[in-house]
Amino acid sequence: MKAKFICGVIMLLALCVVLMPYSAEAKVSRERKANQLSNPKASPEARKLFKELLSYHADGKILSGQMWAPWGIDEIEYVYKTTGKYPAVRGHDLIHERSNAREVELLIEWYGKGGIPTLMWHWGAPTKGEGYEQSKMQIDIKQCFVEGTPENKAMWADLKRVAVWLTKLRDAKVPILWRPMHECDGDWFWYGKGTGEDFVKLWRTMYDYFTHECGLDNLIWVVPHSDWIDPSYNPGREYYDLAGPDTYRKEWQGDLYKKIRNIYGEDNLIPLHECGTIPDPDECKANGTMWSWWMLWHTMHVTRHDKEDLRRIYNHEIVLTLDELKRAK
Repeated sequence: MKAKFICGVIMLLALCVVLMPYSAEAKVSRERKANQLSNPKASPEARKLFKELLSYHADGKILSGQMWAPWGIDEIEYVYKTTGKYPAVRGHDLIHERSNAREVELLIEWYGKGGIPTLMWHWGAPTKGEGYEQSKMQIDIKQCFVEGTPENKAMWADLKRVAVWLTKLRDAKVPILWRPMHECDGDWFWYGKGTGEDFVKLWRTMYDYFTHECGLDNLIWVVPHSDWIDPSYNPGREYYDLAGPDTYRKEWQGDLYKKIRNIYGEDNLIPLHECGTIPDPDECKANGTMWSWWMLWHTMHVTRHDKEDLRRIYNHEIVLTLDELKRAK
């Protein structure tokens, strides 16, 4: 009996020795996956930028961001003249073909200065043309996936057209925080008027085409939720790199951060990828809503902000600006 017991103990110890390396390896694998981009062929520039985002977050910092528009004031210069600082993240929109060349040119220039570029796409509903109003029109989304339909042909034409601009950024070795189909789970844009399943199919179609066929390895994919945050719009871990909300209601910001974290996990960097009011950095620090970055919308959303408060935010100890970025030094 005693011999059987000793034999059993020896076998158990041997099994533990055998399994320990695999358990450790599995743990490392999980940790590595959380810190990796979804595209295994991501460019060195994209990998470096993502690593920097992780580093800033680990240091308890939040990146400042400002959206730019090709009309009215120059929002980026307005911020500098008001605060003495440039934002870390500069936002642009591929909304009109007539202005896309300028949008891309400014992003290349911004990255050259050490800044972080982010790009969205107000995608006009296939068959409806381009522009903001067209992005709100309704179509039968399922027809986009039926080969030969007008919607299908228009969808592929749109993707190919936008891929041209993203290719220019790739060829210039510029990594992009890419947030297409923003406010994806709201019902005001065409891609949110269907079901979560419809959106996921659209997202994955775009991801696969841009990543595997076009070789756009400079993209860091940001799932751009609205402040409704429907979990059925999560495209799946293999199809995104970050996820965050968009809101124009300051009082909702803290709850939205928690909702995103509950859906995507605590290891997901959470940007407030678009907002009408900048989160107060003191409140962020106090309640743990440590955004990866925030990006204030353009025109009146920046000019109506109290100038003294804007200066306070841009000079806050946890808010990073262009001059404080690793590549800008």
